[in-house]
Amino acid sequence: MRPTSLNCVYDLALKDERVVFIGSDLGPGVLDDFKHNIPDRFFMEGVAEQHIVGMAAGLALEGFIPYVNTIATFLTRRCFEQNVIDLGLHKANVRLISNGGGTVYAPLGPTHLAIEDIAIMRTIPNMTIVSPADADEMKRFMMQTVDYEGPIYIRLGKGYDPIVSRDDIPFKIGKAISMKEGTDVALVTTGISLALVLEAAESLEKKGISCSVLHMHTIKPFDKESLLNSCEKVSAILTVEEHTIIGGLGSACAEVLLEEGMGNKKFKRIGINDVFPSGYGSQKEMMIRNGISVENIVKTIEKILQ
Repeated sequence: MRPTSLNCVYDLALKDERVVFIGSDLGPGVLDDFKHNIPDRFFMEGVAEQHIVGMAAGLALEGFIPYVNTIATFLTRRCFEQNVIDLGLHKANVRLISNGGGTVYAPLGPTHLAIEDIAIMRTIPNMTIVSPADADEMKRFMMQTVDYEGPIYIRLGKGYDPIVSRDDIPFKIGKAISMKEGTDVALVTTGISLALVLEAAESLEKKGISCSVLHMHTIKPFDKESLLNSCEKVSAILTVEEHTIIGGLGSACAEVLLEEGMGNKKFKRIGINDVFPSGYGSQKEMMIRNGISVENIVKTIEKILQ
């Protein structure tokens, strides 16, 4: 997913002289073609994330379209004030490409786990938040970013995730994708969790439970209409995300459903509880440890439908 996004930045830069890349100590070899072929629009600024967001904002206000890439926790927690004042307030056309959204950096411990990045960025006016499911969807999305107005936070998975998105449905920023329609339960998800949800839906169908699956690749602006349509006929709703249950996709869904008069539905969120995830390991191990798994999705649905 990350190579796809960065390769797209290079392709966009070849076509549009406004496109600029700014990195933060990303190591040798990252976008070498960009560095060698378009050196005047390639900047590697070192470990100075707050600086690069401010720098990107300044370039954007001068008519450029900067694409910034570094680790998700550094782009969100560390740069919150710059994101608010330099990007959100000025509606600057900056694209923040965040490595390791969710539990990708599980081997490095809690300091590197971006489990609250969506919640942080949701609070910023004018900020768009997109979390593609796989590399194919990332490419369809990236090609729409050049002329999109305002800052965008782009959440990257680990990479080489299974391809589960569909190219027969046009990708549009701000418009959710209905992957499957059902009558018993609505499964709502975002990012790489889509693969888990689709597998869980297949298992539930074998048990006689009809599932709709809604992929909210864009978390802000939030597609209220698609959520309400997906949830209208069902009796239960489950949100699944590789993120804390506070302030992320589940919270956004709950807010909309309650405000729109669907508070009578059974509702449950799967994600990371209000804790700092303990231990180390792989991304998959960390997700399973926190209940973000096919088995727990199936078990939770069976329980709430009883």
